[in-house]
Amino acid sequence: MKVPLLDLKAQYATIQNELEAATLKALRDGKYILGPEVGELECALAGYTGAKDVIGCASGSDALLLALMALDIGPGDEVITTPHTFFATVGAIARLGAKTVFADIDPVSFNISVQSLKSKVSNRTRAVIPVHLFGQCADLDPILALGIPVIEDAAQAIGAKYKGKQAGTLGAMGTFSFFPSKNLGGVGDGGALSTNDPALAEKLRILRVHGSKPKYYHSLLGVNSRLDTLQAAVLLVKLKHLNNWHEGRRRNASRYDALLKGIPGLVTPVASADCYHIYNQYTVRTAQRDALRDHLTKANIGTEIYYPVPLHLQKCFASLGYKAGDFPEAERAAAESLSLPIYPELTGEQLEYVAATVRAFFAR
Repeated sequence: MKVPLLDLKAQYATIQNELEAATLKALRDGKYILGPEVGELECALAGYTGAKDVIGCASGSDALLLALMALDIGPGDEVITTPHTFFATVGAIARLGAKTVFADIDPVSFNISVQSLKSKVSNRTRAVIPVHLFGQCADLDPILALGIPVIEDAAQAIGAKYKGKQAGTLGAMGTFSFFPSKNLGGVGDGGALSTNDPALAEKLRILRVHGSKPKYYHSLLGVNSRLDTLQAAVLLVKLKHLNNWHEGRRRNASRYDALLKGIPGLVTPVASADCYHIYNQYTVRTAQRDALRDHLTKANIGTEIYYPVPLHLQKCFASLGYKAGDFPEAERAAAESLSLPIYPELTGEQLEYVAATVRAFFAR
């Protein structure tokens, strides 16, 4: 049996007719840049998340950059975030000349540790970026209570909830990615921002089109970051199925929990009682991570390591002055974490094969 980490062809087969009709219409209409589907998607996402405004952009990476630009973050400013995340979170801070200040993670949720974060606040702190990693929200209430602007990195968490409220709607802004591997993924790059602040929403709309309004009149120094009409057409189709896909992932996670329960040396994900976890990834932990991954690979089971090198130890961020041992929980997570297939089209037979193969490794 072969079980890929993600099977987008299986998803495509379930909505093929809808997708092809939507994309063909967009192609025939010829309005490829900020066409009507972009506005329709923004309205639909606002309705889905409960945010007052959603602004489409070219990628989740650009969403982070635009959010920081909207807060006028720049040289001399500090932004606190986690070292256990994808490069884009910190890359956006660095590109604006601001300083990244890292806080360690909670070993259970993989999300930023509130206690560590509080110890990093200074009079230069201009923003905090908690990352809702793997589809579960960070513990936001104590972070919001600090009174510092919060940008929620919800790239992996559209539809996830914290105390009944949607990810991306509690802070000053939320940022989303529509990279194909996300629960709501396009057929290429795409992203969006959410906010309940009309002034920020207007500023973001101007920033994404070179800072111009009206056209050719530039009040701000913006960037070119527009969501393609074709991607919006695809995402409008997929959004209708998103809640069902979330429930499929949650069912698979529950089945894994039962099948992998009680294995010495293996830690399965823990969903907080305050959160609705959408399982963009099902990430286990073991001190034997690399050997387990090799075992699964030989059994034709796809896996991924998110993320093998914490950002404070990446060469490009050496100038920040961090060293090994500064964030022990993030470093331990990088050495122990392994993500298993969790996509909603995963069959029961495939899931049981993955679980049985994991069990066989620890029974050796």
